[in-house]
Amino acid sequence: MPIHDWTRVDAGVFHDFHNVWIGELRNAFNGGLLPEGYYAMSEQHAGRYLTYVIALHAPAGPGELEPKHGAVAVAEKPPKVRTQLTLSTATRKLRKTLTIRHVSNDRIVALLEIVSPGNKDREKHVSEFATKVEDALSHGIHVLVVDLFPPGKHDPHGMHGAIWDRLGDEPVDPPRKEPLTLVSYVADTPVRAWLEHAACGKKLPDMPLFLDIGSYVTAPLEATYESTWRGTPQRWRDVLASPLRTRMNGRGKR
Repeated sequence: MPIHDWTRVDAGVFHDFHNVWIGELRNAFNGGLLPEGYYAMSEQHAGRYLTYVIALHAPAGPGELEPKHGAVAVAEKPPKVRTQLTLSTATRKLRKTLTIRHVSNDRIVALLEIVSPGNKDREKHVSEFATKVEDALSHGIHVLVVDLFPPGKHDPHGMHGAIWDRLGDEPVDPPRKEPLTLVSYVADTPVRAWLEHAACGKKLPDMPLFLDIGSYVTAPLEATYESTWRGTPQRWRDVLASPLRTRMNGRGKR
C-alpha cells in the first residue's frame, strides 16, 4: 500500500484516519502478535502527555518469569531496518531517574506514537513531543514513532531529528527523496534507534516494537494502514489518490 501525501488535506482528515488506524493496530497486537502476558490498549493519556497506542505487560505473580514466546530476539534476527543509531555516550552524562510503579504490575513497556499535524504545527508542540519520548526512554519504556509528514518549519530535521537533538546528539536529517521517518527507540544505555525512511507513493515499511532491549515484535503498519484506508470516506480517498497536487481543506475547497 503506497503512503499518501497527507499534507494535501486538513488535519481533521488525518485525525479521523489516525484514530481508526490506532484501533486497527490495537486489534492486530491483541489478536496474537504480542507474546503471552502482554496486551495493547489505545489510551488518551499516559502521565501528563497525550499518547496513542500503549503496549502493557499483564500482571505477573511475585518472582514469576515473564515469558516472551512469540517475540523475536535481536541477536537471532535483527529487524529489517536500514539504519541503526546509537546515542553517543559523550553527549551528556547519564541521569539517575526515580521510577514509581503501580503495585498491580500493569506496567508500560512500550509506546507507539503516530505523529499528527498538531504535533508539528508549532515549536512548542514539537518540543513537547520530543520531551515525551525522552521521558519515556528515561523510564525504560521503548518507543516506536511513525512520522508520515516531512520536516517543516518547526522540525527542520524531522521529528526524529528533534528527538535525537533532545537526547543530546546531533540531529539526523532524512534523505531528500525519503523525507518520512519511522524509528524504533530502544531504552538501552545508551539509547539505540532502528531507523527507516520512506516517501509518499512508496510502500509503508513494518517496524520493530521492542518489548525489552533484546526482543521485539513487528508492528504491522502496512496491513493496518491498508485496512484503515478501505474504510476512509471515498471523498477523501479520491483527493489523496488524485495525481493533482492540490491541497484541499476539510470543507472540500481548494
